[in-house]
Amino acid sequence: MSDNPARKKQPDRQPAPRTQYESASSSALPLTPSEDRQWATLAHFGGILGCFPSLVIYLIFKDRGPFTAQESKEALNFTLPPTIVAVIANVLILVPVISGFFAVVAAAIWVFLTVFSVMAGIAVNRGRPYRYSLNLRLLH
Repeated sequence: MSDNPARKKQPDRQPAPRTQYESASSSALPLTPSEDRQWATLAHFGGILGCFPSLVIYLIFKDRGPFTAQESKEALNFTLPPTIVAVIANVLILVPVISGFFAVVAAAIWVFLTVFSVMAGIAVNRGRPYRYSLNLRLLH
């Protein structure tokens, strides 16, 4: 190793001062209208996977876009009860005597969620709010 004179002349480095961007992490920028519609659409299409996509979108974007907040809450209210029933049905599939019945129930729930989530996602992508006809309003 050779001694590098430029290296010896460097002053002690101080941490960079905090910028407004680093301190503003708790208040994210609002969504543009197209982003708002995009995340609202994804919240409904996420119903194909159960309640988790709409829950994540609701928690992350509820304060950033009014349309996303409204539609992700609607999607979450719709997908939460069937997801709970589907999880229970999938657990009961492990019981040999009743496994066939609960396999059909779990598949029917998935088809039900898929059909209604796609219908809602298409409507919301056009900019129209969607209301599920069979929906428990758990979150207000």
